[in-house]
Amino acid sequence: MPTHKVLVIDDSKVIRMRVKDMLPEGNFDIIEAKDGVEGFNLIRTENPNLIMLDFLLPKMSGWEVYQEIQKQQKYRSIPLVLMSGRKEEVTDKLTEPFEYFSFVEKPFDREQLVDAIRDAMMKAKKQPQSAVSPDLSSSTANADNSDIAALTTEIATLKLKVSKLERESEQLKRQFNQLVGFIKQKLRQ
Repeated sequence: MPTHKVLVIDDSKVIRMRVKDMLPEGNFDIIEAKDGVEGFNLIRTENPNLIMLDFLLPKMSGWEVYQEIQKQQKYRSIPLVLMSGRKEEVTDKLTEPFEYFSFVEKPFDREQLVDAIRDAMMKAKKQPQSAVSPDLSSSTANADNSDIAALTTEIATLKLKVSKLERESEQLKRQFNQLVGFIKQKLRQ
């Protein structure tokens, strides 16, 4: 009996079959979608445990599916592996390091796929939880759901930016310390 539902959204039957063949038998129920519209509909109806998403898709691109996923907390918490034959397609829209999803470049082997899935599962746990509690106060109870969703998305975006700035700051500190060490070494000579 399958224990995990894996949704593979890719317009290439070869890739969908390849993913299916690379996963251990018996543990996974593979659901396939050949375009973004079908894929997003299956996300809503099937509640998958993992989403494998091609970035270039007909009808609704992988980028558009990704944006729809980001609008709802229940979808953002599903581990996501983005797939593309050209990483620059993804990095044009989403900057590295990819904090909440994993990326695997096509073609990939079984080890790369398994590593990407593990990475996606770890990253899904890091997803910020919704900023809106179920016990809404009277002042926010009257707020429109779209306003709440927009604020939640904005908060999540700001948290991402803060996290990125913190990483860059740490990197600059390390580089500065290396530079100071180099200068001190040269002064001793």
